[in-house]
Amino acid sequence: MTSRFQRITPFLWFDHQAEEAATFYVSVFDNSRIRATTRYTAESAAASGCPEGSVMTVDFELDGQSVTALNGGPVFRFNEAVSLVVHCHSQQEVDYYWDRLLEGAAEKTGQCGWLKDRFGLSWQVVPDEMIRLLTDPDPGKVARVTAAIMQMKKLDLSELLRAAAG
Repeated sequence: MTSRFQRITPFLWFDHQAEEAATFYVSVFDNSRIRATTRYTAESAAASGCPEGSVMTVDFELDGQSVTALNGGPVFRFNEAVSLVVHCHSQQEVDYYWDRLLEGAAEKTGQCGWLKDRFGLSWQVVPDEMIRLLTDPDPGKVARVTAAIMQMKKLDLSELLRAAAG
């Protein structure tokens, strides 16, 4: 029997914003949708302290990747130890995802293409070409590209290519 679930699914713990976050994320990425929403029953509400009838989980897809969001209360918070990577084919895609994921955020950008969205989830918005440059057999090229990356917040593909060229 085939399961409708992928073998490994990211599971994201929110205080009470799971539905809002899932709705936002599916608006950002093509090939995305909310598949199912569960609500706290009297029994699960009593065990969790969350209101009966409120959203418990949201099962959704981001560009075909299954993700589950849970309203679990304020017990756990996101941190940079886990992030979602968005692989981009062009600078236009980098710019789009960077800007969209920062909508409503308190401008929480980090170094090397990292950002935190308005829900506190960390993302890395990365041009695919950067991976090719960082795995080049020329150690000088890799060093120049790495040095350029370390100076950036949002990654700039044209600057990375310029650094690679020397």
